[in-house]
Amino acid sequence: MRYRRLVYFVAVAEELSFTRAAERLHMAQPPLSQQIALLEKEMDATLFDRSRRSVRLTAAGAALLPEARRLLTDPDDTTRLVRRIAQGSVGQLSVGFVPSAINGVLADVIRDFRAGHPDVEMTLRERAPDALIRALHDRSLDVAVLYLPIDEPELAHQRLASEELLLALPDHHRAAASSSVALTDLADEAFVLPERHDVPGLHAAIDAAFADAGVTPHVAQRGVWLMQTVLGLVAAGIGLAIVPASVAALNRAGVVLRRLEGAEQRVDLAVVWRPENSSAPLASMLATLPAPPDIAART
Repeated sequence: MRYRRLVYFVAVAEELSFTRAAERLHMAQPPLSQQIALLEKEMDATLFDRSRRSVRLTAAGAALLPEARRLLTDPDDTTRLVRRIAQGSVGQLSVGFVPSAINGVLADVIRDFRAGHPDVEMTLRERAPDALIRALHDRSLDVAVLYLPIDEPELAHQRLASEELLLALPDHHRAAASSSVALTDLADEAFVLPERHDVPGLHAAIDAAFADAGVTPHVAQRGVWLMQTVLGLVAAGIGLAIVPASVAALNRAGVVLRRLEGAEQRVDLAVVWRPENSSAPLASMLATLPAPPDIAART
């Protein structure tokens, strides 16, 4: 890596324009572009996102800039650093998720990714599904974990887990002794229902379970968001609830979980991201995700 290429790189990074940088360096633009390309080849990393209208630093380029400004005394170390950033081993990753997601496979995904990428600074944000989608669009999140379905053609997603829906009821309820319970036997019972969001997600799956059973639930409490609160209301005798199987991890005293007899409804948890996001840590995380659950095997 030659000194002059660092000078060229700093000029382009500060001007964010090959034309202006060439004028500043008193050279033609094609040789400048060629030198930057050679620098990228040498470092095995893309330093700039280029388009007809704009030039932007990549994560690797942003990491190199302060080092180049200090006129590096150890270029070999810097090359290794930038390569690690380009490979997703160093950098930042912002992850948002609906609260109930952390009760299941998401905890394993986070643990495994952190173990394999200890130098990636991971920021975790717990939000409602609508807020997660907005945050993806405004680029304040790199990736979100929430329940399907979503109707967002500009976003990509991959199924992370498929959970059975279970019945949560007080441990003293008459049906608690059964291993499975039919919703039709609970037609007169009151239920605690989750909050309805623009992203249908969990609420849509629960509505479908009632519809499949031909039951219109009596609502004791509507609009509860956190699964901990749902189970707390069940334990207090406010009503029954339909919940994802992963809430068993909460082990709420006074509440038992039972299978829904004859019900085939499940809820799918998915990882969602912007396809144009060039973040190397995001690419690394997506590459380490477990294989999507086999939809055909659900029934």
